[in-house]
Amino acid sequence: METGNHSWGTDFTLAGLFHYGQVDNFLFTVIIILFAVALTGNITLVHLIRLDTKLHTPMYFLLSQLSIIDIMYISTTVPKVAANFLSDTKTISFLGCEIQAFVFLSLGGSEALLLGFMSYDRYIAICRPLHYPVLMSRKMCCSMVSCAWSSSSINALVHTLYVFQLPFCGARIVDHFFCEVPSLLPLVCEDTSQYEHTVLMSGLVILLLPFLAILASYARVLVVVFQMGSGKGQGRAVSTCSSHLTVASLFYATTLSTYTQPHSLHSSGRDKVVAVLYSIVTPVLNPFIYSLRNKEVMGALRRHLG
Repeated sequence: METGNHSWGTDFTLAGLFHYGQVDNFLFTVIIILFAVALTGNITLVHLIRLDTKLHTPMYFLLSQLSIIDIMYISTTVPKVAANFLSDTKTISFLGCEIQAFVFLSLGGSEALLLGFMSYDRYIAICRPLHYPVLMSRKMCCSMVSCAWSSSSINALVHTLYVFQLPFCGARIVDHFFCEVPSLLPLVCEDTSQYEHTVLMSGLVILLLPFLAILASYARVLVVVFQMGSGKGQGRAVSTCSSHLTVASLFYATTLSTYTQPHSLHSSGRDKVVAVLYSIVTPVLNPFIYSLRNKEVMGALRRHLG
């Protein structure tokens, strides 16, 4: 049996998310519906922000970037899941697996950093409104987006190149529904404990630090709003912050549980459920929680629908 991984013709086999039972047919239908909803919501939001001049502000610029990431994020996994479910094959080429792992890791890191920048935008808008035009200029917004994309891409490239030069053993069956770095480590023939420390550090920097920044930003926002003494404003602020924090917590908690645990503590069934939450459910929720509940966005939607 071949144990090396230096042949580009050697494929991986994805165990998949389903096992082709009646319940799995229902779950497959649900995921396809979620995929369609995610694409529709995010594409609609991107077009609204592009077409409506009233939405040409830093906050909506960052939201449009989040929607673009979510479109690509969910499209990295669901089409392959659907193709494997509808066909007899579950294989993915070595190069295809490498590309999928890199793209997914890049997009996930970009989203984690961008959510942190978005909370900083709200903090500046509410707590330091006089400085907002300077601190959130177009140049600053572009720098934030560039920072999110470039840093996450470099991080993903380093991890992907390292993992895929390791020797893989056995039949190369990935017990997951897509190629992801943590799901590939059990296939490696050598000890990966030292490398897992690197994954842990990357996860803490790219996932935990932005999440802590979000918590700190919204805490400060709530303090400032409650000091204003407006009951209606307080209720709106609590409602907005709580919904944003709920979705952010879902994304960060699930990704942290995947990328900060050694593979010896991972469970295949749990990992798949957790991966569905941050790779499929989060891109569905983001456009509705962050924007489609917003009066400005709904006003823009009504204007462009006549």
